[in-house]
Amino acid sequence: MININIPGRCDCFIENIVFDFNGTIAVNGKIEPSIKEKISILCNMANVYVLTADTYGSAAMECQGLNLNLKTFPNDKVADYKAKIVNELGKDKTICFGNGYNDIKMFEIAALSVAVLEKEGTCSSILKESDVMVKSIDDGINLLLNPKALIATLRA
Repeated sequence: MININIPGRCDCFIENIVFDFNGTIAVNGKIEPSIKEKISILCNMANVYVLTADTYGSAAMECQGLNLNLKTFPNDKVADYKAKIVNELGKDKTICFGNGYNDIKMFEIAALSVAVLEKEGTCSSILKESDVMVKSIDDGINLLLNPKALIATLRA
């Protein structure tokens, strides 16, 4: 569990970390080795989930060896599937990372949400629902590895 006390806003007890795959932890269907290492560290701190429509068909292979839960969905209604899983996990104890239009619904309900701007871009509509925007998944993961940076950004 990751405890993040954000003065003037909330005490977040994060048990679940939800990542979108393409455009978030993966670029063109591939996860960089350094990101895999950081995700592996997070797997020892919380339950990690990767939710994806798997556009490139590479999610299972790329996540192999990581102690996480991978869930793939048909291309239609991906946003609904993602939101349903966040609800089931416990929206008050879940942080979400994403970049796409189909991540908006899970961002609306999660305790914290981080919009990621990687090489595939970020849907501008997601910014309204995100708590933080970062320029890379590396920066986003670092917010969890060093929660004081997240606290400094979000304190009231």
